[in-house]
Amino acid sequence: MILQIETATTSCSVAVAKDGKVLAFKEIDQRNIHAEVITVYINEILAQANAHYADIDAVAVSCGPGSYTGLRIGVSTAKGLCFALDKPLISVETLAAMANGVLQTKQVEAGTLLCPMIDARRMEVYTAIFKQGGDVVKPTTAEIIDAGSFAAILLENKVLFFGDGADKCKDVLGQNPNALFLPNFVNSATYLSTIALDKFKRSDFVDVAYFEPYYLKDFIAGKKAGA
Repeated sequence: MILQIETATTSCSVAVAKDGKVLAFKEIDQRNIHAEVITVYINEILAQANAHYADIDAVAVSCGPGSYTGLRIGVSTAKGLCFALDKPLISVETLAAMANGVLQTKQVEAGTLLCPMIDARRMEVYTAIFKQGGDVVKPTTAEIIDAGSFAAILLENKVLFFGDGADKCKDVLGQNPNALFLPNFVNSATYLSTIALDKFKRSDFVDVAYFEPYYLKDFIAGKKAGA
């Protein structure tokens, strides 16, 4: 039984899965609410699954890239639980989980590449490109999107763009007939299930004491009004 936490984006989502099958989950897609609801949601889904903290075999957390604050909250919660319960911690890359989630929930034409995008402000996104089998075509980067982005890949492949970063890129990339867009994609802890289970079976754990989220970029605090 794996407790799964996703806070890398505006979605605050938790799930509990047994042998890769989700027993219960709860989530809300709202900015700056993660710290307020995450532990409440965990208590609620365990109750829904008729489970207790002692029943958890591992905790899986979406490790980034994504929101600096969201990642800090999710990873801190996961590490605290692992320390308290003496359970292993599983790290799942956020973009890979998003790609996995699309394949779980949508019919995607064979051969279409998957390009999850997380909003990184202005026209910048955190992104990667995957084959449907999970192989990485383009590794994770912070990329500023313009009309020439992904030109070589789009020349020979259909690419499905999704995530809150893709919404703002549609006007720039949408003129290419090979650029496909999945609207209203919301990230979810349920998308971690198969990856987390595979890592658990392989004992692919991270060090609870030293593990840090994958920020990709340094945190830059905004200036206060009038500063």
